[in-house]
Amino acid sequence: MRRIALALAFLAAPVARAQDVNIAVGGAFTSLDPHFHNLTPNSALTQHLFDRLLEPDANLRPQPGLAESYRALSPTSWEFKLRPGIRFHDGTPFTADDVAFTFARVPNVAGSPASYAFFTRPVREVVVVDALTLRLETHAPAPLIPAMMQGLPMIGRRQGEGMTTSDYNSGRAAIGTGPYRLVSYAPGDRAVFARNADWYGGPVTWNRVTYRFIGNDSARLAALKAGDVDLIDQVPTRDVADLARDGRLTVFSTPSLRNIYLYLDGWREQTPHVTDHQGRPLPSNPLRDVRVRRALSLAINRAGMVAQVMDGQAAPSGQLLPAGAVGHDPELRPDPHDPEQARRLLAEAGYPQGFTVALHGPNDRYVNDAQILQAIAQMWARIGVRVRVEALPSSAYFSRTARDEFSIGLLGWGTGTGEPDSPLANLLATIDPSRGRGASNRSRYSNPRFDAALDRALATLDLAEREAVYREATGIAIRDQAIIPLHHQVNIWAARRGFTYAPRNDERTLAMSLTRGP
Repeated sequence: MRRIALALAFLAAPVARAQDVNIAVGGAFTSLDPHFHNLTPNSALTQHLFDRLLEPDANLRPQPGLAESYRALSPTSWEFKLRPGIRFHDGTPFTADDVAFTFARVPNVAGSPASYAFFTRPVREVVVVDALTLRLETHAPAPLIPAMMQGLPMIGRRQGEGMTTSDYNSGRAAIGTGPYRLVSYAPGDRAVFARNADWYGGPVTWNRVTYRFIGNDSARLAALKAGDVDLIDQVPTRDVADLARDGRLTVFSTPSLRNIYLYLDGWREQTPHVTDHQGRPLPSNPLRDVRVRRALSLAINRAGMVAQVMDGQAAPSGQLLPAGAVGHDPELRPDPHDPEQARRLLAEAGYPQGFTVALHGPNDRYVNDAQILQAIAQMWARIGVRVRVEALPSSAYFSRTARDEFSIGLLGWGTGTGEPDSPLANLLATIDPSRGRGASNRSRYSNPRFDAALDRALATLDLAEREAVYREATGIAIRDQAIIPLHHQVNIWAARRGFTYAPRNDERTLAMSLTRGP
């Protein structure tokens, strides 16, 4: 595999092996461009190089980052004061003009499978007041601007002007202000980072970080046990108990905000992977009928899947965010397992004998993703829906979902704000690139009532009132069976003894969260 190396003068001195660390992740990262694909493995990878204006604390509340302070001047105007003395890895000062350049670039990244424009669309103008002061003027009241700034990596005009995603992947433009500098990047394999001694956040633990992708669960575990890597994520749930008993290793976990769900093609007159049981195309797409979508949901035994497939390391889901999160509605419970009702609904919709469908999903992205697909296939078979499971490497799967190639697919989504704004706007809002809406709406769901409720929520300043409207919008989409929620994951890491990882509910695996310890 071609390796792209950067000549870095500061690596001339030998690096002490004791301060090196090797990390293996199970989610495939696809780009060093921090704005190419709003995907957790990419965000975690690029977070080593690029900072944001604000950083989340443990409860996802905004804290100072590149901006040392912020305030609302009015419901449609936010002022940010930048830290003085921040420099990019090449020595260029970071200024308010770089923030303006970042905002201008984000909606224009060519070929983005899931755009970061969600974070920039509320802003109609970035006003550069002076080198260290800027104002974000919004189209309407935008109470979530501080939370959104936690999710938008900042780049520099000097380093990024005229650059494309390929320039970031080559390393030419991958120059940020973050805690690490890029040493080398082998797409689909690994990245190597070196300590940025000038980082504003102070000294980081590791001189050198090797950040590897090992998609196969068994291979990732074997690498940890052999000492080839010091930390892994996406620990298979079946192995948690054994690893916890292994005196050489330590397991770390925390509940996740990520909802694992199915999207369904409910928009095309005919969908490519649904046929009758003889393999003949159906005259119309059954997934357009809400009764069919509900039948498929009722056929899924979520509690059984959590117990048997997830080994108890998940919670059944009936909405976007788990209990305790802003916008979670305790009255909106997961659909019960009711195969009899599912069969009745299929018959009412005109499919008493069911139909045949291909169920697509990744085999290396979410915890037990391929096993989840197989379990659902078995459950649907009991109501007459025959399933052909096609589990693909995530790099291929995500690009094909972006091209609308599938009829039903497995996906996951969380939130970077602690509120359901991101999944509501990205997964369920009517597709409208000019507003940054529906960027990952693979079902092509569209309901004006939902869109109106979402608009109200995102413009409501009072949190209690905003939460009530979040619940209204969520209820509309879930009753429409716009997606089929399955469960919320538990995020699990394992490290060699002597390393401590601070588990994150945003699922990101970061060298900055790994320290020496008991």
